Amino acid sequence: MGDLNPTNPFKISGISVGGYVQRNFNGYLSLKLNYTYGNIAGADSTSSNQQFRNRNLSFMTSLSEISVIGEFNFMNYIPDVSHNYYTPFIYLGIGTVNYNPQASYMGHIYDLRPLMTEGETKPYPKSAMTIPYGAGIKYNFTTKWNLEADIGYRNPHTDYLDDVSGVYPDKSKLPNAISQALSDRSGEKTGVYIGTPGSQRGDLRPNDTYMFVQITVSYTFVTQKCYFQ
Repeated sequence: MGDLNPTNPFKISGISVGGYVQRNFNGYLSLKLNYTYGNIAGADSTSSNQQFRNRNLSFMTSLSEISVIGEFNFMNYIPDVSHNYYTPFIYLGIGTVNYNPQASYMGHIYDLRPLMTEGETKPYPKSAMTIPYGAGIKYNFTTKWNLEADIGYRNPHTDYLDDVSGVYPDKSKLPNAISQALSDRSGEKTGVYIGTPGSQRGDLRPNDTYMFVQITVSYTFVTQKCYFQ
């Protein structure tokens, strides 16, 4: 969810992979250290909205997220011990995400951050604090092995995952010709450029949002004092 996708909260635009280690305090509460690497992308040219197609911006970026997440099971769940073989769960955490928006132009891939396409006084940061939250279900399918499925949103403290945030800048003040070209791509097909300085370029909301849909297989180590995954 962002300036190139303001209305569809379930749009899938890339793949991800990750892993975690989790300490379970009891059958209900746990804390885990989680890492996920994924890719997201967007292109105005594929939009059903004519205004977005006229804008003609696009981006792709990798996301490298590390977080600490608290998890709550709705049912007492201890694999190979409790009588419950499944449970719904919810989670909430805090973390950091690294991102690097890029765009394809004239057969080349360009990093957008150093181009300062909205006339920023300096490149925006490479990472941001993020808040993961979501819900899912887990199933103890045999002995200590678990199968989990969840959907989780992230609220990062940045509006530049897609390199789009505010208004079109004065092109004469941008650092180079590539920056000028990628700041306003509206006229690449029509020859008519709509990015007059000060006119709206992004959706003007303060932050972007991204989502991971995850299928997880885990193994639980159980001892007399505690158990962890």
